Amino acid sequence: MAPRKRSKGPDWLPSRVYMGKSAFEYHPPKGGGIRLGKLSEPKEIILAKYNDLISLMEEPTGSFSQLTREYFAGAKFKKKKLRTKQDYTANSEKVCKTFGNMNKHRIKPHFIRQYMDRRGVSSEYQANREHSFMSAVFSWAYENGKVSFNPCKGVTKFYEPPRERYIEDWEYYLVLEEAKIDWPLLFAAMEISYLCAARQGDVWDVEKPDIRKEGLYIEQGKTGVKQIKEWTPRLRAAIDVALSVHKSSLTYLFSDKRYLFCDKKGNRPMQKTMAKWYAKARVQAKEKYIANTNKEWITDFTFHDIKAKSMSDYEGSDLKHFSGHKTDAQAQSYNRKIKVTPTLKPNNPV
Repeated sequence: MAPRKRSKGPDWLPSRVYMGKSAFEYHPPKGGGIRLGKLSEPKEIILAKYNDLISLMEEPTGSFSQLTREYFAGAKFKKKKLRTKQDYTANSEKVCKTFGNMNKHRIKPHFIRQYMDRRGVSSEYQANREHSFMSAVFSWAYENGKVSFNPCKGVTKFYEPPRERYIEDWEYYLVLEEAKIDWPLLFAAMEISYLCAARQGDVWDVEKPDIRKEGLYIEQGKTGVKQIKEWTPRLRAAIDVALSVHKSSLTYLFSDKRYLFCDKKGNRPMQKTMAKWYAKARVQAKEKYIANTNKEWITDFTFHDIKAKSMSDYEGSDLKHFSGHKTDAQAQSYNRKIKVTPTLKPNNPV
């Protein structure tokens, strides 16, 4: 699909200012877009807003990019979990394309709102994550006397409805079979997540010393809960598959690999690689399913949904103990199975 052409508009428009569908927009060199005003607004007002914006963006001292670097170098950021650090780093690259050169004191709530609205067109979920990142930076800066307020406060995020997708048994095992054939590390990761009700980030964090005599040690990055999942033949088989991948490579044999899920150089985590494998496994499973049944299959489930399937399938009496949640309500929020309920049985026949 060809990219939408922007209308250059009147000759008086400055460089990088375009006419959108309903407003004049400034597009920074690094990407993004900032609304200047409605198309109906006078030329003088648009030019004044443009000049104000450029003056903000040309102030390198005290810029948001500089503030972000200071935040990343601080103790508060360094204490965060690895996955959070990686997410914030990725979010900073997106956010700084628009706000990087702006002076930290002059970023206003309505700028955040405009950014959210534009970002939300492509991904409301990602817009929310980038909002959280900016808010974390400004909260830290406020606590350290670097700014006088957090401009993200009061700027609402997009509503994210709770996921309700339950992976049926036949769906899980069709994808699992593809993983077992072509991507054994993905197979092992799926099984650990399912058998242990583990988040994908916690699966990536499994280290070889975590494979203990009593079972598999898992520390939840989100709650901090520590558990040892008792060995079952199926869990042991999943671990053996992952270890066999390491042993089958000379690169693995002659290096000290700390993590169970890593590439041949020992780098980790493998989220992007696993995501690609998981997507391919679903595609292959879907193609075979359609070819064999002549029926459609919507494979709209994610790796994270495997944890929800695990908790939905658990038949024990104490779900929170199994999952490591602190409250029953937290644990039950992952239960996505539709319950079969009794039907009314009137005494009078029809």
